[in-house]
Amino acid sequence: MKILVCISNVPDTTSKINFVDSNTKFDTQGVQFIINPNDEFGLTRAVWLQQKQQAEVTVLTVGDASCEPTLRKCLAIGADKAIRVDADPTDGYFVAKQIAAVCEKESYDLIIAGRESIDHNGAMVPGLVAGMLDYEYITNCISLEIENDQATAAREIDGGKEIVTSGFPLVIGAQKGLVEESDLIIPNMRGIMQARKKPLEVMAASDAVATSTVISFDKPAPKGEVKLIDADDIDTLIDLLHNEAKVI
Repeated sequence: MKILVCISNVPDTTSKINFVDSNTKFDTQGVQFIINPNDEFGLTRAVWLQQKQQAEVTVLTVGDASCEPTLRKCLAIGADKAIRVDADPTDGYFVAKQIAAVCEKESYDLIIAGRESIDHNGAMVPGLVAGMLDYEYITNCISLEIENDQATAAREIDGGKEIVTSGFPLVIGAQKGLVEESDLIIPNMRGIMQARKKPLEVMAASDAVATSTVISFDKPAPKGEVKLIDADDIDTLIDLLHNEAKVI
């Protein structure tokens, strides 16, 4: 079995976010980047399949050379090889086209991508890839078992979960539950040393055009000042809740 895990290189949620060029570009200065958490759940599940079923695991990202430390970490976690499509991931459609172009050159039985990235939260790439390649697609996936050339998966739905079966090739939209946070693989020294010797291929971008343009970014508005009311001044509290907050 050949598995492709799609990786987004995203800012750590503890990083301070700023924008430049009249709020049209993200300022990467001083920002720590990590593997997108939903992608890491998928990568861990792929490594388990590698160990259980001798699957070959390839990781892929669309981005410039600054993404390579993230790919090397994926290799240290257990992926067999890595691919970087040398392009600016301008929007979800463009990224999906790049992934699909790679898959058209080399077929994969299973493609795992996070259901969404934590930077733009677009939640569109795995579905677009499945549509472009005409593959089966299961999103919000919280469990996955493979036996006798058939996948059995559970996906999160409103109020519960749905159990589905599928053949291959298959695209999975991964999230927490596919594995738990406690199951995530922390690279050890042996894995880090082996990662340096594993192949990391850089590919030219396919001929695709982004379909959307960023006009500007806005930070959330700062919280307003807090008004403190004396505990005995119930009339003022009711007046503020009624006339200013308008919640009663």
